[in-house]
Amino acid sequence: MSEVNGVEVSIMGREFRISCSPDEREGLLNAVSYLDKKMCDIRDSGKVIGTERLAIMAALNLAHELLTTRSGGVDVGGMKGKIAKMQAMVDGAIAEQNKLF
Repeated sequence: MSEVNGVEVSIMGREFRISCSPDEREGLLNAVSYLDKKMCDIRDSGKVIGTERLAIMAALNLAHELLTTRSGGVDVGGMKGKIAKMQAMVDGAIAEQNKLF
């Protein structure tokens, strides 16, 4: 059985301690980062006020994304945008690394 550890995370500036096994840690941190971004994007749009409402709207958006993906209706444009951003980050990191040599 895997050992369970507590992981300190921050979502919209609020700290939470969440239990997870070491092999789940990276996935948890990715999920926290994704949720935090979704909630901040909704907050920054100015259309929703209140942490509870932000959390509900983020949950609805994430549920919609999941169900859309499961039904085969993947937002290819959105995925391409995310991939392009990741590629730019990788390219930037490699460029910085190359400066060291």
